[in-house]
Amino acid sequence: MSLFRPTILRLPFAGAAALLLAGCISFGEDPPPALLTLTPDAQIETGTGPSGNATAALTVMRPETPGSLAVTRVPVQVDASTIAYLKDAVWVDRPAKLFQNLLVTTIRERTGRLVLDDVESRAGTGVILRGTLRDFGYDASSGSAIVTYDAIRESNGRLETRRFTSRISGVPAEASPVGNALNTAANAVALDVAEWIGGAS
Repeated sequence: MSLFRPTILRLPFAGAAALLLAGCISFGEDPPPALLTLTPDAQIETGTGPSGNATAALTVMRPETPGSLAVTRVPVQVDASTIAYLKDAVWVDRPAKLFQNLLVTTIRERTGRLVLDDVESRAGTGVILRGTLRDFGYDASSGSAIVTYDAIRESNGRLETRRFTSRISGVPAEASPVGNALNTAANAVALDVAEWIGGAS
C-alpha cells in the first residue's frame, strides 16, 4: 500500500486560467507616472477667431525631425556622438505634432491671421510655413533643455529662412522639470516665429 497519496488542488476555472496566463503573457512595461505635453502661453478664446479666403491663409506644415525625435521619448545628448532617452519622460504625441499645434495656436493669437495646419488646409494657401525641428530635448553636459526650429516661409514663390532657438539652463535631468523647461522653450520659439511671420509682408 502506498504511503503517499497525490494531492489534487481544485481552483475555480477563472482563477486557474489567470494563473496560467500570468506565466506566459507579458503586459509590457509599466506606464510612465505622467505624460508630457505642450501648453500654449497664447490661448484663443472660445467663439473668436479670424476668417478669410483660403488663398490668404497661412498653412503651418508639420516640421521634419531627425530620427531621435521620431518617437514620443525625450532625447538626451550625452556627448557629441551619444544620445539616450530620459527615464519616465514620454510625450502624449510625437514632438513634431505637438510643436505644430503650438505654432498654429500662437501665430493665430499673436497675429490675428487665418492659420491652418496641413490637415485643415484643403486648398492652396498664399503663405506656407515649414521647416525642421532640430532640437527638442535635453543636453546633459550643460543641464539645459533646448528647442531649435529651422523655419522656411514660402510666399508667392519667394523663400525666407530663419533659425529660432531657446535654451533653458539649470534643469535637473528629471521628467517633470525637463518637460516644463521644454514647454517654456517651445513657447518662446513659437512666439518668435509668430513675430517673424506677423512682420513679414
